[in-house]
Amino acid sequence: MPDEIEIRRLKVHAHIGVPDDERSAPQVLLITARLTPSQGFDGLADEITHTVDYHAVAIQIQELAAARPRKLIETLATELCDFLLRNHPLAKVAISIEKHILPDTECVAVHIERSR
Repeated sequence: MPDEIEIRRLKVHAHIGVPDDERSAPQVLLITARLTPSQGFDGLADEITHTVDYHAVAIQIQELAAARPRKLIETLATELCDFLLRNHPLAKVAISIEKHILPDTECVAVHIERSR
């Protein structure tokens, strides 16, 4: 199994939802990102420059989620994967997004995985 970095259930604020009134106010989504670096952990030499800066990734996820309104959490998941693969030394990205919207459910979630 490859080495991974996981950012678990990061809170983001996004204008998201199919009806206009649902998108009118920001909602809290929980995003989990599983990042598989291009290089394994063995060769890092305890240097941040040799790995993926997960603090920077978390901020970028929050900024991208807040950047514009969207109808679908599926769209946001796809955009996040594409952005992270383009801007970080990653072999693979998996994104899960939880939205707390349906009554009588814990959440609705989507899961997506993309690789180079």
